[in-house]
Amino acid sequence: MLKETLNIDLVTTDLPGKDKNEIIRALMDLICKSGKVKDPEMALDDVLTHETGMSTGMEQGIAIPHAKSDAVDELVACVGISRRKIDFESLDRKPAQIFVMTLSPRDGTGPHVQFLAEISRLLKDAKLRKKLLKAQTDEELLAILTS
Repeated sequence: MLKETLNIDLVTTDLPGKDKNEIIRALMDLICKSGKVKDPEMALDDVLTHETGMSTGMEQGIAIPHAKSDAVDELVACVGISRRKIDFESLDRKPAQIFVMTLSPRDGTGPHVQFLAEISRLLKDAKLRKKLLKAQTDEELLAILTS
């Protein structure tokens, strides 16, 4: 599913931002490059609302901000690596550097759950996380994620 969802425009090894809010906004800018986000403001509001209710900072330096939104008709996702360590109110209280944003339509759960399960499985691998953090180019990052 990663191969179908991600492309070179939806990954970056140099995600800008100094805090959680700036990272979420940078991810939203990135995800909008898909051309599938009909209303970026609505999508951002949905992600921030979800984040307020429950932080999506996981463990092992990973955060997966996501939301269901009427701003999209199908699942869309992006992946960004931050060179800075960002406090994302993670479960393990450690900063995050690997960020995955997903948006999916409010009326569907299949692709959303499937994508999150696949990316979670992938990111459990410590060696893979190290490779992602060491990726020098967006092309290299995409190749690591989709190989």
